[in-house]
Amino acid sequence: MIQIEFTQEQIDELDYERYHYPHPKVQRKMEAVYLKSQGLSSAEICRLCRICKTTLVTYLRQYQEGGIERLKELGYRGKTSALDEHRDTLKAYFEEHPPRSAKEAQAEIERLTGIQRSPTQIREFLHRIGMTPRKVGYVPGKSSAPEKQAEQEAFREQELEPRLEEARNGKRAVLFMDAAHFVHSVFLGWVWCFTRLFVASSSGRKRFNVLGAVDAVTKRIFTFTNETHINAASVCALLDAIAAYYGAMPITLVLDNVRYQKCQLVRDYAAALGIELLFLPSYSPHLNLIERLWRFVRKKCLYSKYYADFSAFKQAIVNCLQNANSEHPEELESLLTLNFQSFANVQISTV
Repeated sequence: MIQIEFTQEQIDELDYERYHYPHPKVQRKMEAVYLKSQGLSSAEICRLCRICKTTLVTYLRQYQEGGIERLKELGYRGKTSALDEHRDTLKAYFEEHPPRSAKEAQAEIERLTGIQRSPTQIREFLHRIGMTPRKVGYVPGKSSAPEKQAEQEAFREQELEPRLEEARNGKRAVLFMDAAHFVHSVFLGWVWCFTRLFVASSSGRKRFNVLGAVDAVTKRIFTFTNETHINAASVCALLDAIAAYYGAMPITLVLDNVRYQKCQLVRDYAAALGIELLFLPSYSPHLNLIERLWRFVRKKCLYSKYYADFSAFKQAIVNCLQNANSEHPEELESLLTLNFQSFANVQISTV
């Protein structure tokens, strides 16, 4: 029988892959070679793995030829599909016109090639050419223009990142500010259930306004709330709370260009408090960290939940914001990382 010298590192890798590799046939290969590394006899390995001696020899030779990576190769490729003759053409077409479903891809493939296949076969073909179903992201329409992307990248590199570096070093506080308007209505979401569930819907005539600011480093959250309108006076009230908390430390507040935030009253009030206002380029919500916080709030206390009265609805939002750092510190830290989405190298669909 073939003799192989195993290092401890190789044994550990085989031990891991025999349980974690996704394909069961490869797991069996790993198991057989691992048992060989433990000094078991060929007969015992064949009995435990339920393989013949010839198969075991094949596995060991593969390992000798190329190690673990060689064991991961599967020789059987399945029957040749007529669709494979059109692989490059269909791949190029679907790169420009991504299908929304297997049924839509099925119709397009039949139109382009004349070949009829079941939805299951179509899915398998799409996987073979490297496609997989993914949730579509969105980008504000005007952000897709090259000049707008260049402006956003310049802002991030030249204005935002230097201030964030000071914040990481404890020399400055950088906060991101924005307002969210939560309507007392139903927020539909996904739940695990045995039959489809329905959530009672409120009238949707009342809304709870939250003007918030989140510290980029500590994740501390400041809020100003009301049930009427967010305006310049609301912003000034939030500026007071922020200035009082940080004292003499330099403060930068990153915010968008909504009129009540950019008006002269707010500019003058911020200057008097020693707060720098750093306005984002237009159509740049992906550069405002607090947008992720609003998604966190909706996920934690609004999606698929019913609040019989407006006061309970408001209190759920307030509690979520007040307790976010104490109850979900790891999740908040992961969500509010200082890695910002760039649209410079993403595919933007117009279909």
